[in-house]
Amino acid sequence: MSVTYDPTAKFDVKVFEEIYRTGDDGEWPVRLYQPQGPGPFPAMLDVHGGAWNRGTYLDNENIDQALAACGILVAAIEFRRAPDHIYPSQIIDANFGTRWLKAFAADFNADPNSVGALGTSSGGHTLMSSALRPNDPRYASLKIPGATADASVCYVMAGWPVLDSHARYIYAKTSGEDRLMKSSENYFGTEDVMREGNPQMVLDRGEQTHMPPMLILQGTADSNVPLGISENFEKTYRAAGGTVTREVFLDMPHAFARQPGPDTDRAIAIMKDFIAQQFA
Repeated sequence: MSVTYDPTAKFDVKVFEEIYRTGDDGEWPVRLYQPQGPGPFPAMLDVHGGAWNRGTYLDNENIDQALAACGILVAAIEFRRAPDHIYPSQIIDANFGTRWLKAFAADFNADPNSVGALGTSSGGHTLMSSALRPNDPRYASLKIPGATADASVCYVMAGWPVLDSHARYIYAKTSGEDRLMKSSENYFGTEDVMREGNPQMVLDRGEQTHMPPMLILQGTADSNVPLGISENFEKTYRAAGGTVTREVFLDMPHAFARQPGPDTDRAIAIMKDFIAQQFA
């Protein structure tokens, strides 16, 4: 790998958009945050959250800008959402987006062998589903002409992630969180599908084919995703042979790092250090 990364570096950032996927379901944009410098830079895919039903590719703009400004090409993709598009449509799009970024990284002054990824909330579920099984024929069903790379990534950063889609559904159901419960039903349909398309249960069943180094960030006041979900995933991932770091932020709510503040600054600093470790 020819890329180097210095988390203390500072670059101007060019922000622009491309269409990364075109199909019968429309044209799907990617917003690129490109450091302006000699490069080549490492590249990172951003998969936003929104309970599989909402959210946009601008949700993590604060994080994307900060990471690009220290020398990372960030590609924030838009993708299909429920209820119009059900499981595994979002994972298919994230898998395609990863391969697209590898195929065209050099066009944006980035190294195709350096692609890592950030997934937040339900985007953590989407990203981790593809990262654990990047060659799953369902997830990799959309082809890119001339591209041969798979959707494996160098690392995963998961912010306040839904890493057990079935456990989150049960939590929403028993807590009276009707909006979260309905969002899960819109995307997965049934509890059986929630169990199948489930990063935690993929590990439990031993179905993973890849285990990239992983960083998990979550606040202790997260009312959308119980802390026990990421805690259990951390233990299982490590027991299965994976490398994982979990950072907990006292009294911080779900999606806290989308807003400026001291804890957001700390979260971004942790992300930078984690990425630097991958390219040390």
